[in-house]
Amino acid sequence: MSSLINFSTKLALLLALLSGAGGCAAGTGTVKSAAIPEGKKPFIVVLPVENLSGVAVPLKSIRQSLAEKMREQGVGVLDEKGTDQFLARHRLRHTGSIDRDTLVALKTETGAAAVLISSMEMSSEAAPPKVAISCRLVSTAPEAKIIGMTSAALAGDDAPGLLGMGEIHKPDHLLEKALDPIAVRLAGAFSGREEKGRKWMRKFRPKTVYHSPSLDMQQQRTIAIIPFINKSGRKSAGEIVALHFVEELAKDNKHIIIEPGVVRQAFLKFRIILEGGISLANADVLFNDLNADLVLTGEVQEFQDYQGGMGTPKVDFSLTLLDRKSREVVWTSHSYNEGDDGVFFFDLGRVNTAGEMTSQMAAAIVSMIGKN
Repeated sequence: MSSLINFSTKLALLLALLSGAGGCAAGTGTVKSAAIPEGKKPFIVVLPVENLSGVAVPLKSIRQSLAEKMREQGVGVLDEKGTDQFLARHRLRHTGSIDRDTLVALKTETGAAAVLISSMEMSSEAAPPKVAISCRLVSTAPEAKIIGMTSAALAGDDAPGLLGMGEIHKPDHLLEKALDPIAVRLAGAFSGREEKGRKWMRKFRPKTVYHSPSLDMQQQRTIAIIPFINKSGRKSAGEIVALHFVEELAKDNKHIIIEPGVVRQAFLKFRIILEGGISLANADVLFNDLNADLVLTGEVQEFQDYQGGMGTPKVDFSLTLLDRKSREVVWTSHSYNEGDDGVFFFDLGRVNTAGEMTSQMAAAIVSMIGKN
């Protein structure tokens, strides 16, 4: 009898130990989301949309629309609940960029191949409505590569046509018109298709330019782009202009563009504060930590959109490019444009949003820098 009790006691202890070991494994092992799309096809995560517009925007519905449009293009998307659970576990509130640690965790816990990051730059419901949004796909691989980036800045009266028949009066219709081509281009980038750089008009070339003979853009360079100093009256103008340069340089496909979230992580780690611009000492810190060859920054003097049908957008900024090897400024330029520059009749060539104008101004500079 005593041997039977002894055997039962030992069996109970063994089962308890096995149960405890299983509990420890569950507590320390990889956390997996239950919302991973079925099948083995690579899929993406769509983060909540960052609001840089300065006004209330239906961010949740925009995020859902982006996810649905990506699915329509054949791209697998982790469901919103699974994404939000990941964000809550890691206490992530900033979704306008992403650092390497978060990308690694996202890959490990969900298996996602890339993350879609979106920034709402402008939203106006005053007739004619206006909208501007920037989106990019970032790989969850360790190098945090920007797979593709695109944007749209539209006004309801961009193409009014005969008797105004082509005007778009409903803000939600204009938003759909902006998101449709964005989803097509990002899906193409996810499948490996390269997007060509934006076409730009000559009037959007910078007004003044200096470049050093030592500037060499024929070899592949690693470039860190930091938010521009904002001296305009428009909130977040510095971040918006910087995003347009990230986009145009990423489309160039010649150089390695560091994900803005990785740059932001370096700023937080070294407690770098930009007051009057970046110092050479801070630039050295970024060069070393990010292993960057060039740091691109600048200053926004004016970034003005207008509400309704009367007005003209205005954008005024300067740009500075710092080189790690020579430790000198190798490019400076000043750009200033208004939406009706060079327009003489029938509004031909008019640009109705500061976002579209900034895109063309940035594309012009990237094209000019690339020729050095």
